[in-house]
Amino acid sequence: MDEITYICKRTVVSTKPVEAGKNFPLSVLDRHMEKNHIRMVYYYPSSPPDQADIGEVTKNLRTSLAETLTFFPIMTGRLIKDEKGHWKVKCNDAGVRMVEARAKGSVHHWLKHVNREKELQLVHWEHMFHKPYFWSTFYAQITEFEEGGFAIGLSFTHLLADTTCGTRFMNAWADISSLRKMVAPPLVHPLPPRRLGNKSPNHRPYTDLINHYQSSILKPNIISVTEAKYTTISFGFSDEMVRTCMSMVRAPGGPILSPFEALAGLFWVCLSKIKGMDDTGLVDMSICLDVRKALGLDSGFFGNCTLYNKVRAGDLGKNNKLAQAASAIREAVSKMDSEGIMDLIEWLEDNDMNCPTMMNGHDVICANIEEVNPYLARFEGEFEPIRVSYYAEPVLGEAQVLIMPAPPGEGPLSRVAMLTLRGDEAVKLCEDDLISHLSPTTSMKS
Repeated sequence: MDEITYICKRTVVSTKPVEAGKNFPLSVLDRHMEKNHIRMVYYYPSSPPDQADIGEVTKNLRTSLAETLTFFPIMTGRLIKDEKGHWKVKCNDAGVRMVEARAKGSVHHWLKHVNREKELQLVHWEHMFHKPYFWSTFYAQITEFEEGGFAIGLSFTHLLADTTCGTRFMNAWADISSLRKMVAPPLVHPLPPRRLGNKSPNHRPYTDLINHYQSSILKPNIISVTEAKYTTISFGFSDEMVRTCMSMVRAPGGPILSPFEALAGLFWVCLSKIKGMDDTGLVDMSICLDVRKALGLDSGFFGNCTLYNKVRAGDLGKNNKLAQAASAIREAVSKMDSEGIMDLIEWLEDNDMNCPTMMNGHDVICANIEEVNPYLARFEGEFEPIRVSYYAEPVLGEAQVLIMPAPPGEGPLSRVAMLTLRGDEAVKLCEDDLISHLSPTTSMKS
């Protein structure tokens, strides 16, 4: 039986002090995500350690973590509020919390039997204290397995960062561990400035994006924040499976869809079916995208740059429902351009939206987190991740679908889809004919 023993919790600070008096104001997109947090788990194989070497991996990772944090002062600071009541980070080098743990068995044995509940034991998280100034916004956990392998858990408040930031931090930590240098330092700066009259002359505001955020702000979260009723399933799709899915959802003569659009369309239809929708209906769904490219930002931009958009299905017929669903997703993706995104940012700023809401509180949420490859996080030049799991929490609403890169060696279009939904629906989803036709590998079933 696998068991975890928690050895200690300590504070890790950067190896070089932060410049005195430095602060980072948070953007309107940051502030909007205050109620959410991210948890990530990376698994690494290694030979069983000798008794004398137990803890050596943790010690080395702790040292490289301190070196890496020198380049991320926003992660080691603490939250305070400015004169408007908005959050900002005071860079006081208070550090991040690090948990050290041991687990029985091997990492390979663990992965054969892991489920959502067990996996979350590998990534420590603490909710905001009543005194935020004493609260660490980032947590790392290193768990060494007695018979070989280790896991790295990273968790952080969505108020400061999104999944792209977390993935790039893990890659940077691995670079410091292996190369002793920072290959791609983070870029911390404000979002693009307001346009002040230089909009396109024929520009019409993209009101769908604004309306979606406005309705989410006004709509109360009637679903209680509880996660015990949810389970998570991981589906692995090979390159060939994704290509087959892309063919399945493509309308005759229509454009070639991306892997995200194809898989999102597939799960939208399947989830609608198990939730009792008729042949012409689909459950409400929103997509979540990284919009750094759309705004002309470098991928190293550190801060929230993921947005939600409602997918409008329109009138569906009984024929080729998959193609219609995927086409609707493609249209929603295409409309999230720089002009529409800036319209939303300016609307949020004009309305001083200092009232964070749960954008994941009602619809099926399908998030594209393919922008940065997590499997590039190779530690000490030899340890490569064999599996990565992400969680966007708390889990609310109908279901959550996270589509991310697959482990290397499975082809350029291979993907992993992590679905979190109610336990009784999870069984039905695994048995769905459309998914069974593709024969993806499944894991983490409760």
